[in-house]
Amino acid sequence: MPESPLFHFLLLLVFTFFSLAANATAATKITQQFKEAPQFYNSPDCPVISDEDESDGEDSILCSDQAVHVAMTLDTAYIRGSMAAILSVLQHSSCPQNIAFHFVASATANASLLRATISSSFPYLNFEVYPFDDSSVSRLISTSIRSALDCPLNYARSYLANLLPLCVRRVMYLDSDLVLVDDIAKLAATPLGDNSVLAAPEYCNANFTSYFTLTFWSNPSLSLTFANRKACYFNTGVMVIDLDRWREGDYTTRIEEWMELQKRIRIYELGSLPPFLLVFAGNIVPVDHRWNQHGLGGDNFRGLCRDLHPGPVSLLHWSGKGKPWARLDANRPCPLDALWAPYDLLQTPFALDS
Repeated sequence: MPESPLFHFLLLLVFTFFSLAANATAATKITQQFKEAPQFYNSPDCPVISDEDESDGEDSILCSDQAVHVAMTLDTAYIRGSMAAILSVLQHSSCPQNIAFHFVASATANASLLRATISSSFPYLNFEVYPFDDSSVSRLISTSIRSALDCPLNYARSYLANLLPLCVRRVMYLDSDLVLVDDIAKLAATPLGDNSVLAAPEYCNANFTSYFTLTFWSNPSLSLTFANRKACYFNTGVMVIDLDRWREGDYTTRIEEWMELQKRIRIYELGSLPPFLLVFAGNIVPVDHRWNQHGLGGDNFRGLCRDLHPGPVSLLHWSGKGKPWARLDANRPCPLDALWAPYDLLQTPFALDS
């Protein structure tokens, strides 16, 4: 039967509706405009890394052992936090021109838009964007206590050794909801000894057993995982990682094996953190707590305001439900959100003449 004019009209109407909806969705991704950050320069005693030399076809700064390599995830939901984090790293660095940023973005994201956003605010930044295939980890993700923790990009830190070039041998992984107030080179210089794969601030006073279910602890073969290990909690939002050792030990596969078990037997409730604890807790190099004043976003349910931990501060981390930009926009900031605000590059819709 030939299709009627009415059918064609309805088809056109449906097509127009979805086209407008798609355009509206795309528009929401570019409504945030960011200011250009100042350019930061190396101090005189910084090592010189030539931009002209290349190694194995890679830009030298992105491969150099003399560079400080920083890895972060990048997406539209947290782009405002990422921009603030980048600015804070550069502003407090003694050798900002020697920092190489390695951004991991979902393969389904608009990488060109993300790249352009970074470039417009940081025209001189040394960076690359790497696509992360969500499907490689989606099948392994179990639901957790907060839906935001189930985003596949949260698990990208487990795949850095596969995503970054082989020439990148050591990297600092940073979450997008933090700012540094100290020179990242100090953190980068953390010695990992002869065997350790990663370093991070660890917290041995935390209730470690709470990160795993009764099913885990009641199973002797599982609970013995931590035998002969002084297992302490550490936050995976700030880590120094030896990628060569990670690759040699195939630690991505080790993490995936625990995630596969979690799909069959629920042994934890909290997203991407427990597999890291299962593999690494008790076997990391501890870093001074000043490098991860975490939990400033509150708990995973209410996002209540929290104070700093006792002691000096080199890095402020708004892990937890509450993010400083969201609380500032809602005009309900926590006191410590004022420490994040100076790094916010969001372009306000209007500006008052001075």
